[in-house]
Formats: sequence, C-alpha cells, structure tokens
Amino acid sequence: MGISRFLALALLALRTVAEDPVEEVVDKPQSPNLAVKVSTSFPNSEIFGIKLVNGQATQAVLSISNEEPQPVSVVFIGGSLWTSDFTSPSPQGPRIVRNLTTTRYDIEIPAGQSESIQYKFATELQPQDLKLNLAVVLTTSEGTPITLQAFNETVAIVEPDTSIFDPQIIFLYLFLAAIFGGTCYFIYNTWISTLFPQKRRGGKDASRARKSTSGSKSVDPSDQVSVLGADGPAVATGAKAYDESWIPAGHLQRPDARRVKSGSRPKSRNG
Repeated sequence: MGISRFLALALLALRTVAEDPVEEVVDKPQSPNLAVKVSTSFPNSEIFGIKLVNGQATQAVLSISNEEPQPVSVVFIGGSLWTSDFTSPSPQGPRIVRNLTTTRYDIEIPAGQSESIQYKFATELQPQDLKLNLAVVLTTSEGTPITLQAFNETVAIVEPDTSIFDPQIIFLYLFLAAIFGGTCYFIYNTWISTLFPQKRRGGKDASRARKSTSGSKSVDPSDQVSVLGADGPAVATGAKAYDESWIPAGHLQRPDARRVKSGSRPKSRNG
C-alpha cells in the first residue's frame, strides 16, 4: 500500500511539472540529475495510434539506458490515466481517472548498458481519449530512489472487436431467430391462414371404405351358392363356402317347392 501511494505521488509530481512549467523552481519537486534515458514503445498497439483495448492486456516495452558510471536498479514501474485537457470539466485542469498496476522488478542495469523491460496492464473504462502517464522508480548505488517519467501521451480507450464466431453472439442470433420464427408462426395461424379456403379431408372411415372398395374382387356368378332360410333366399359367394363332408346326403338334396293355393284353407284336425 505504501509503494502504490509513493508511486502515485511521484506520478502526480511529474504531471504537475509537465503541466505547469511557469511555476517557481522552489515549488517543483525535482529528481537528481541522472544520466539515465527511458523510452517507451507499444509493439501491439501502435498500428493506427496507441489504443488500449478493454479486457485485453496492453504490453509496453521500456528501454532504459544507463549512462551513469555506477549501476542503477529498476525497482517499480507503474502508471495512471488522466483526463485530457480538452475533455476535463474541472476548472483545476486534468484529473486522475484510474491508477494502473504497479509491478516490482528489482533489475540492475550496469553502467553504460541498456535494458528492455516489459510492463503489462489492462483497462476497463468507457471508450474515450485519456492521457497515459508511465513512470519508473530507480535506485542508485547509494540506495537513493529516483522517479523518471517514461511516457506521457494521449491514448484511446476502445472496446474489443466482435466476431461472428463468438459463442455469445451465436447464442444471441439463435435466440432472436427463435423469437422471430415463433412470432411469424403465431401471426400466420391467427390471421393469414383464415384468409385461404381449407380443403376438406375425409376421415379414417372414408379412407378405409376406399381401400376396401379398391381391394374387393369380382365374384363369378357360377361360384355363388343360394341358401334358403327363414328370411328368404340368400346367396353365399365362393365355390366352397362350407364343408360338405360332414353333412348327410339327404340334407344336401334340395326339397321340391310346393305350390299352395291362395284360396284354400288348411284342414282342421279336429273335424
């Protein structure tokens, strides 16, 4: 907690020196004159200007060149995001928006040599243009801490590019398609289908009747067998409608039909 506070105060001091160069020298917190040069580059973010993508780690490469006769050590690297001058609503000037991650290194740079150090940080802010301020905290061979400004320029905060193969986007498309299809189906069944005449369809009985009619075979009249019964003559189809082997021969002969006169009366047995 003390390290982050010290670095924030150091960045605030550097920011004050950069924004108010006309103040008196007595009020400026100055670092000892140290022959150390720091330059910062963004390999993955400098295609069309420096852009910080929300949710993705931004890589900054700090090249530190030690031109001192004694070695120096890189202790911390940190930064902060500030409002730009033209977007600041405060009359006091720019204000701090977010402190970035402070990373400890403890890397010693010998005299007359250079070292490239990677510093990564991430942002989650609204898309806007802000000032990025990066600082390096060094210590000399005597143990004196020195703060050097590594970067102080305007950057753009942007959202990541969306892809059609993103699972969330695919699920959203499927959900919207299902809602659209259900709505169209409801509208069609409720209003549109009533405007068209519907064809009458026969039931199961009609289909069975058609099948039975189409599947019936014509019967030869010679194969029909007449049967006399109480209700009158009946005709049985088929050459062998019944088995004749077990019927007595006398019953197979047809009885002669007797003619009865219409005017005669049956004789009474009593008389």
